[in-house]
Amino acid sequence: MITAVGLAGYAVLVGAAVPPLLARARWAHRAPGVAVLAWQGLMATFVVATALAVYHLVTTEQHMHDGLVGLLTACGVDADAPAGNAPPTFEDLLVIAAPLTVLLLPVGWLVRCAWRARRARTHQLDLLTLVGEPAPEYGATIVDYDVPAVYCLAGRGSRIVVTKGALDALSEEQLRAVLDHERAHIAGRHHLLKVFVDAFSRAFRGLPLARLAKEQTNLLLEMIADDRALRCHSREVLATAMYEVAAGRVPKAALGAGGSGALIRLRRVLVPQPRPHRAAWLGIVAASVVAPLLPLLVVCGP
Repeated sequence: MITAVGLAGYAVLVGAAVPPLLARARWAHRAPGVAVLAWQGLMATFVVATALAVYHLVTTEQHMHDGLVGLLTACGVDADAPAGNAPPTFEDLLVIAAPLTVLLLPVGWLVRCAWRARRARTHQLDLLTLVGEPAPEYGATIVDYDVPAVYCLAGRGSRIVVTKGALDALSEEQLRAVLDHERAHIAGRHHLLKVFVDAFSRAFRGLPLARLAKEQTNLLLEMIADDRALRCHSREVLATAMYEVAAGRVPKAALGAGGSGALIRLRRVLVPQPRPHRAAWLGIVAASVVAPLLPLLVVCGP
């Protein structure tokens, strides 16, 4: 029981106490790639800790003392168990079903969210075939729409979309800057990370970690793309281009250069901050990797 309480407390800490602190951390906007990894580490930690806590709550006293060996015994895969044992009882099945449900819940939502995103993306690509005009000089598709907007549909057969309103509002250099921003989304496969956090937020609806992880990851991915665009363009050019397309609405399946968080990103682009010290971000990376393993060490340790 002590182990179950400890694991449950760890899950509550990761799922409710730490996320608001990470969301307010100043270093996150200075190292958005590291911050995305930190959010991924928190999500993995919460799932592992919760599954193991549930296991210890439903398991028998013997399984509790045996740790992982007890779990394997309940599964019927203990290598040292003699042949001809009785079939698993209802309690044994419950030991497996309860933590497995915690693990399969986000997996099920991941499959569903991935299917929805793919269907929405396919629908948008079909529409672009009908209304879009190829622009090979930009590597994009032009849509006859007056509101300035630039976005991409990432994945297989990825496409960057530019409205005619954006062509009218942006200079050549500004347009190149936002196009590089969208290419960064495609190259980084940011659409996959969006699907992951969307699935987690739906699986654990109401959890502070679920809400903040989705909100912050979407913002951080835009910052990562901004940083990639800044490698080839000045801050003033990118900031002006972001301002022009900030009000442009994009399809749900797309990643756009404007949208929510544009004001925060504009301030970040115009007022650069130094990156965290190398030792600091290495420590954050290490903590993000180790955090999901701690519950396993508690359960499987001597």
